[in-house]
Amino acid sequence: MKASHWSINIPNILTIARILLTPLFVILLIRNHFGLALIIFALAGISDGLDGFIARYFNQRTVMGAYLDPIADKFLLAAAFITLAILQIIPAWLTVIVISRDILIVSGIAIFSFNDIKVKIKPSVVSKFTTAVQLGTVFLVLLAFHFPIVGVAEQAAIWVTAGLTILSGLHYMLAGISILQVGLEEDPTERKNENRQP
Repeated sequence: MKASHWSINIPNILTIARILLTPLFVILLIRNHFGLALIIFALAGISDGLDGFIARYFNQRTVMGAYLDPIADKFLLAAAFITLAILQIIPAWLTVIVISRDILIVSGIAIFSFNDIKVKIKPSVVSKFTTAVQLGTVFLVLLAFHFPIVGVAEQAAIWVTAGLTILSGLHYMLAGISILQVGLEEDPTERKNENRQP
């Protein structure tokens, strides 16, 4: 079902709740309450999957949700990776990779907007999988504080996250360049580019 309105519904409420949980999650981390931080992060992750499920299967997709959901994801993940890097719990280079990809995406959207090129916000399969792996990595890192045996999986997840994040960033870049080229070739007064943002 096509998203065409801005109404507040259950998926959007869950997304907003995820945004509101993020500052609490960060506060718990910097105060070394890793158990509570893990619970909050798990709730946020569950809400991410739940809001998408409800939106798809109960036809509750909205334009607001299309914008809010990726914003909530990026807010939560950026806060998590930056805080964990500052606390020296995860490698700083991994945070640089994760944040650089997000900056790349936002910059691309800004360029499209500046050139009056309209795109539909629809994350690709690679992007969705990358987000899921990033969430899983943060979860494993926090879980390792209580179950050291998870440390092996944690290290593997860090490298997988780095690889997928780079791959996703390159995918966005190539797709964005293609859309930009097509958009710039059109008459500015007739730009109604229906290409989907990956």
